[in-house]
This record gives sequence, C-alpha cells and structure tokens, in this order.
Amino acid sequence: MVPAALLAQGFALGFSASASPGPFQALLLERSARLGPRRALHIALVPLVSDPPVIAACLLALAGLPVGLLRLLSLAGGALLVYLGGSALRDLWGSRLDVPVAGGPAAAPAAGGFWRAVLLNLLNPNAWIFWSLVGGPILAGALREDAPHPLAFLSGFYVALTATNAATVLVFGAVGRLGPRAARALGGLSVVAFLALGLAQLWRAAG
Repeated sequence: MVPAALLAQGFALGFSASASPGPFQALLLERSARLGPRRALHIALVPLVSDPPVIAACLLALAGLPVGLLRLLSLAGGALLVYLGGSALRDLWGSRLDVPVAGGPAAAPAAGGFWRAVLLNLLNPNAWIFWSLVGGPILAGALREDAPHPLAFLSGFYVALTATNAATVLVFGAVGRLGPRAARALGGLSVVAFLALGLAQLWRAAG
C-alpha cells in the first residue's frame, strides 16, 4: 500500500478510535469538566506516551496477546475505572468540580492527572486489542514494504487521534465553564461512564 493510502487509513482509524466511547474518553470528559479546557488539553497527548509500549509488545506478539494477559489487563483496567469513578463521585459530592483559577490550590494535581491517564491507557484492553488485531498487522505489513510506510500510517493515526481528543476537551471544557451546574452535570456523566465501563470490564474479565 502506498504511503498516501496508509496516511488516509491511519487518519480514519485514529478518528474512529478517538470518537468511540471508552475509558480514555470518559477521563477526557471528567478532566475537561473539572479543570477546564486549558488545563485539561494536555491529556489529549496521553496516547503518544502510553501507546508505544503497547505497539511494540503487539508487534512482537502479532498472532495476538495471550488470553490470560488480556484478562489480567481487563481486571486491572476495570478496577482502575471503578477507582476513578469513585474519585470523581467524591469530587462531585464535595462540589470540587468548579474550574480552578490558574495557580490556585487545584493546580497541583494536573501533572498527576496526566500520568494517571497514561496508566489508564496502558491498562485499557481496547488499546491492546486494537494494536494486536488491527493496527499491528497494518504496521507489520508496512514495515515489510518500505521504511517510510509505517511512519505514514502512524502520522495519520495520531494526528487524527490527538486532534479529536483536543476537540473533545475544548468542547466539553467550554460547556463546563458555563457554570457550576454545567460542570457538575458533566462530572455526573463522567461518574456514570467510569462506573459503567469499569463494572462491565470487570464482568467480562471475570466471565
């Protein structure tokens, strides 16, 4: 496949991955409502940090990850989602979802939120399944053809992914800035998303 086609394919897959509901999208929603668009925008870059080890592992085990490993990832990811849901619920209950003033007391957790999002993505089995069954085979085929080909696919994928993530932060962050009631409504939606996704993931992993 020529680089232009791989670029378009990567762009389409990156957009669909970011637009699909999932644990990371729930985190984007919660951070946007709580911190506001400017302080949550860096979360859109999380996949650039969390995905490389996933991609490398999936390329090394292209036939698919062992079922046991996927189950452990699902259990760990589900537990993390439930924990994040509980944390968001405590923030909501304590009325701490207002957008913080720059340099105020809520400014400190921003960096920790980034690395928590990285951990969430590393424990997200959706990412492992995607790169094992979809993205990995495409990259492997591109590597066999020519060196620039995988770069074309990855460029298209991550341009679309990060741009859509950033748009999500800006849109939902702007809604949250309409006032405490809007921020609390978005926070409540993120609580429901976290708990529903986490419990469903734990159920699937235990089944």
